[in-house]
Amino acid sequence: MPAYSKFTQQELPACKPLLTPEIVIAAFALIGALFVPIGLASLHASRQVVELVHRYDASCVPVDDKVGFIQNSRTDKTCTVTMTVPKYMKSPIHVYYLIDGFYQNHRRYVRSRSDKQLRYKSAAHLTSDCVPEGDTADHAPIVPCGLVAWSLFNDTYTVRVNGVVTQVNKKDIAWKSDKNNKFGKNIYPSNFQKGRLIGGATLNESIPLSEQEDLIVWMRTAALPTFRKLYGRIEKDINANDNVTVVIQNNYNTYSFGGSKALVLSTASWIGGKNNFIGIAYLTIGGLCLSLAMGFLVLYMVKRRYVS
Repeated sequence: MPAYSKFTQQELPACKPLLTPEIVIAAFALIGALFVPIGLASLHASRQVVELVHRYDASCVPVDDKVGFIQNSRTDKTCTVTMTVPKYMKSPIHVYYLIDGFYQNHRRYVRSRSDKQLRYKSAAHLTSDCVPEGDTADHAPIVPCGLVAWSLFNDTYTVRVNGVVTQVNKKDIAWKSDKNNKFGKNIYPSNFQKGRLIGGATLNESIPLSEQEDLIVWMRTAALPTFRKLYGRIEKDINANDNVTVVIQNNYNTYSFGGSKALVLSTASWIGGKNNFIGIAYLTIGGLCLSLAMGFLVLYMVKRRYVS
């Protein structure tokens, strides 16, 4: 017979709270009192964000055969859009490209990359996971290989505010952890976009992958088919009623899969970009808890039980 043990007999000291009406009412009231102010603050911060969204994929192609137009390298794909700023926009103003209908979370797409190749110079030949964009027709390895890198976004934006060219800062748009830990400082592009298929943007072969921030941003794949990625920042305030003109080189092919593209200019707050969902969620949960607290309180006062 084993020795008697409080552990084996499940007799260890334990907290067994008794959920009396007073405790339940106080808990719901406390949660509601915390969540409602947080929700109001979050919603207020979100509504302070000024955001301009302009979809341009349809208006920037003047013909019915949009796929043929975008795939023809001889056509002029320059497009100009103009937006009027409704409210004062404080710098930094984030410039995003927004894509809809692109499933970057598709299993075969996500796996079509070589993380070791991106990090180590000795792993340039590891392209087995990158089919069909692993090697050139001459069987030379492509760096970076895979469909994720191959489909790199290649539209460009030139911004003018009231006719004056405004610089878009493309430094520090990628996560530092990605730059330092996922892309090697001595890894340079090689044979990129020289495979069997026509892809997106090209890369400067004299710049290491750790400094190719457009690529780094793109290769952090999105979880949903509608996503936006950071293109750069405008380090200058824009006043209300200013005219923002953007000259777009409309190169990226979203027409083959029925997707769409948009340009986004947005300021930021302490909570990030424009997102009403967080504030509404906190207000909903907080209001529900306060309602339950009030309901239980009324029920407790009306039908109070007395112990004799």
